[in-house]
Amino acid sequence: MAAVDTETFSHIRRMQDKRFPTEVACILPGEFFVSREPMVVYTVLGSCISACIRDPIAGVGGMNHFMLPAPKEHQSGDAWGGESTRYGSFAMEQLINEILKRGGMKHRLEVKLFGAGRIYEGNIDVGARNTEWVLHFLKNEGYAIAKSDLGDVYPRKVYYFTDSGRVLMKKIERVKNRTIVERETEYQHRIEVEPATPQDNITLF
Repeated sequence: MAAVDTETFSHIRRMQDKRFPTEVACILPGEFFVSREPMVVYTVLGSCISACIRDPIAGVGGMNHFMLPAPKEHQSGDAWGGESTRYGSFAMEQLINEILKRGGMKHRLEVKLFGAGRIYEGNIDVGARNTEWVLHFLKNEGYAIAKSDLGDVYPRKVYYFTDSGRVLMKKIERVKNRTIVERETEYQHRIEVEPATPQDNITLF
């Protein structure tokens, strides 16, 4: 991997998986990863969303994992927006900018979206609000969506191949998702109290 990638993403955990010919970068909520070299990026999504973006000509691609925080007042209505929108915008812009820095061109970017499962009980559908926001963002920025798998009631495991754009996705049974709920709840609380910072197939397995 190029030195700039190693330096920029040195905090990202990497592992070997005998199923894949390349190293696997594992990202958590609030993280993203971009590479010019062939890599697999892996994450587990509940109500969060991952955007998988690449330039198929330059061969550079990556994935983010973001959650727009729930409204500070846990009520329906106009509380959606503000700090949460800034965070979502930052997550998308960081990923896109790092791809462009490594030779990607905006007009060639291929975008795939995953996640936004309704994994919480109650009236507020965090995943649906995340979906609404990201679709609005991409439309405003002029990006088309090549593939997406959003919504439903399941968490997802996603493996993204940065060079080919291939995706392996597995939906997880809801009875096994307690860890994902707890992790997202803890992460949501953390980003609410911290200041805001500036054509391939999907394979189910």
